[in-house]
Amino acid sequence: MGSVSSAATGLLASIPSPANNGFSIGPIFFHAYGIMYVLAVAAAILLSRWRWARLGGDPDLPYEVAIWAFPGGLIGGRIYFDITTPSQIPDHWWGVFAIWDGGLGIWGGILGGVLTGLWVVHRRLDKDQRRWFMDVVGPTLLVSQAIGRIGNYFNQELFGKPSSLPWALRISPAHRPPGYAQFTTFEPTFLYEFVWDLALAAFLMWLGSKRKVRAPGLFALYVAGYSGFRVFEETQRIDYSNYFLGMRVNFWIASGLCLTGLVAFVIIQRGLWGRGCAPALPAPPRSMVPGGRAARTPARGAVVAQRPAVATAPETPAGPASQEGGPRTAKRPPPPPPRKRGKRRG
Repeated sequence: MGSVSSAATGLLASIPSPANNGFSIGPIFFHAYGIMYVLAVAAAILLSRWRWARLGGDPDLPYEVAIWAFPGGLIGGRIYFDITTPSQIPDHWWGVFAIWDGGLGIWGGILGGVLTGLWVVHRRLDKDQRRWFMDVVGPTLLVSQAIGRIGNYFNQELFGKPSSLPWALRISPAHRPPGYAQFTTFEPTFLYEFVWDLALAAFLMWLGSKRKVRAPGLFALYVAGYSGFRVFEETQRIDYSNYFLGMRVNFWIASGLCLTGLVAFVIIQRGLWGRGCAPALPAPPRSMVPGGRAARTPARGAVVAQRPAVATAPETPAGPASQEGGPRTAKRPPPPPPRKRGKRRG
């Protein structure tokens, strides 16, 4: 009787899973997973636009980058999924393209999106500006990834081992992995990642505004921080995966990326091998012109206030210079008229 009561209590305290993973409008079915990805991209664009404009950059540049980086991320994510989990590809000729069936590999998505984005900004920005832009985008990618994890909730995926915790996730029998049919609630690892991504994004934005971090140091910390959490997450997940040396393949990839991000951060901050540049300074407030309208924004792709202003020497007061050879700001008085010489008396 006690076991039945405790099981009922755990079931009531668990997080329920949604009954459907989307909705229909007429003949069209909208997948919640896809909707979350669209919202995730929109959030990354808006946040990047705001952060880049604060540095005096063109606020339309994040739009241009997203136009190319979003499909690049989709292609990269699906290619990674197909390579690492070929047994999960739907048995149709279009199975390799079915991002709604099986999903995307996050590492391939990040790699594809970042490489495509760098290709775009390479044509628009110089080397230092590209590094500043990477620091701008890093925290926004975390926000985007956090929103994308909500799509995993609707798909009843990305959960961990069986759990009786009050926040355990209730999974329907159709979505339970083989060998776990007798369990009802599982660790909501997607929720842990959601919280971690938002917390890390807030920390990186705070760090960039309160401390001097050589660019692209924030992006390196993004790679290290996100990958570090994935090391933990890969030890909790029970869904299908290929294994290497007794651990999930993604565990080793996350470990390597975490170490790479930390080493890159140290190299950037110490300026070794010419890596890194000075932190970008926020643009000064836009001056108001007659009529109350703000001044025009800088040229496309421009970043203003990139370096601290060089102090100018104070004006020397009127009169002779304080030291010999110094600048004189006052005009010299005119020379006296020549003295008239009288006739010499004999």
